[in-house]
Amino acid sequence: MTSVAATRTRRTKRGAGPRTATDVLRDTFGYTEFRAGQLAAVDSALAGRDTLVVLPTGGGKSLAYQVPAMVLPGLTVVVSPLISLMKDQVDVLTRKGVGAAFLNSTLSLNDSLDRLARATTGDIKLLYVAPERLASERLVERLRSIGVSLLAVDEAHCVSQWGHDFRPSYLRLRAMREGLGSPPCIALTATATPHVRSDIITHLGLVDPEVVITGFDRTNLSYAVQSVRRDKEKDQVLVSALLASRGTTVVYAPTRKAVDRITGVLTRADIGAAAYHAGLAGDRRRKVQDDFMSGRVRVIVATNAFGMGIDKPDVRLVIHYAMPGTLEAYYQEAGRAGRDGDHSDVLLLHAYQDRFTHEFFIKTAHPERRTIERVFGALLRATTGKGIAANDPDALDALAALAGTGIGARDVEAALRVLTSADAVETVGASSSLVTVRLLATHARIKKELSEGAELEIGLLRALWTVARDNLYAGATIDLNGLPPGFGGSAGATPILETLAARQFVAWERSGGGLALTGARSVRDLEVDWDALDTRRRAEMAKLDTMQKYAQTRYCRRTFVLRYFGDKSAARMRNCRSCDNCL
Repeated sequence: MTSVAATRTRRTKRGAGPRTATDVLRDTFGYTEFRAGQLAAVDSALAGRDTLVVLPTGGGKSLAYQVPAMVLPGLTVVVSPLISLMKDQVDVLTRKGVGAAFLNSTLSLNDSLDRLARATTGDIKLLYVAPERLASERLVERLRSIGVSLLAVDEAHCVSQWGHDFRPSYLRLRAMREGLGSPPCIALTATATPHVRSDIITHLGLVDPEVVITGFDRTNLSYAVQSVRRDKEKDQVLVSALLASRGTTVVYAPTRKAVDRITGVLTRADIGAAAYHAGLAGDRRRKVQDDFMSGRVRVIVATNAFGMGIDKPDVRLVIHYAMPGTLEAYYQEAGRAGRDGDHSDVLLLHAYQDRFTHEFFIKTAHPERRTIERVFGALLRATTGKGIAANDPDALDALAALAGTGIGARDVEAALRVLTSADAVETVGASSSLVTVRLLATHARIKKELSEGAELEIGLLRALWTVARDNLYAGATIDLNGLPPGFGGSAGATPILETLAARQFVAWERSGGGLALTGARSVRDLEVDWDALDTRRRAEMAKLDTMQKYAQTRYCRRTFVLRYFGDKSAARMRNCRSCDNCL
């Protein structure tokens, strides 16, 4: 193992540029000293130790791996869950002169190969990769041949079923790390309870890790909850709060539809606001984000996708229009306020019925055993050996009717997902060449966002338009083998469709096919991990209950948050003198 001192003073072969951590911090990132916790994390990573870093939102987690990446001789691979997040971080690093790039589904094969080639020559020091992309053994072997000095796992709470954003793809990271040659790993999160921290260490295989926790207390934030009964009352409180505060504000709303409606309410109240959500065209989202970052827009109304990796220091107010489903999500979004250390406010508009939406999604995502068994029984009665239509809403309604009272089409969909993952049901007979394609983008957006290097994508869109014309906007069934030979039939056109879908230019699915039973002929034959399903459902409901208790507590809200995350400073706190209850 290399000593910290030796690693800190290592130079590149060219001998160019500063190679101490403090010099990189100053000359590349423009800071004179590390924040609390950052130096310990950097030292640990440079010493080759596995490291778990828990820093609050705005605490500078990214520098904990970006600085070591600039000092270490090889490549740092960063696992990041969101395409938009990795792109934003790469853009910021590139502007600072750091060799950084990402690999995800938006890139062509040639672009991906070019970035790997640049990583081989050392021109790229940080390579951001989606966890799903690391499932490719070929990519893992290529990265291993390049030489990975550090594996950074961002949003590491995603590895835990008790985390607020569990991603099954994260569970494969331990095996992928071994495939990379078991490089030192630094796992980072802003929101991890003691249980989640234990899960991160176990599932990532961290060996005797250095655990860096700076505490969860954001002393410059004041928390408040306003109880309301319905959306009309929420609108009134929201408008009043924004008129009383002239500072930069983020308003979080639960859905795209709510974002658009609330933006309209604020506009009619002469409050300059802009909407931000994934349903907007890419150029529109970028403009809204740029206007907000530059101060041209004071209030942004957004879904929870906004803010990931966005470092705007002077947000003075964060308002949650509806209660989030977990305290982790609430804390993370609230943490977008006051990153400059100045006083800022966090306001939650709470109506008890907000929890019903979260309950619905939890039960849909994790159906109960009785629901699954009833749907499976309906399948047994409905199938005749030929299967049933996989994508036919009428078939889902028919199954729901067969399953009995209290079962709807959404329950059937949820149950089918579980049954498919348990190999009790499979999709059969889908055509390899017949697809249904729906065009999502306008001609203007296509012309603006698809340019050099996207010849195949542009060519395929032209070919699809030639076949279907305006019907493409509603959804047209197309035989990929009937397209011009230059696309290579279904095998060649399918990856291009996937790229276009990832960038939200089209939506597509295989046509035809159906669901068929694979072997089980009674509910007793089902091989479903009922315990795991129940555990996940209970975990989600427990988190929702905790969020509800926070919204309704009459005691110190700051203490409530600190106790939840296991922050020892909560034991010393009785009155924070800043939350609405203590005031």
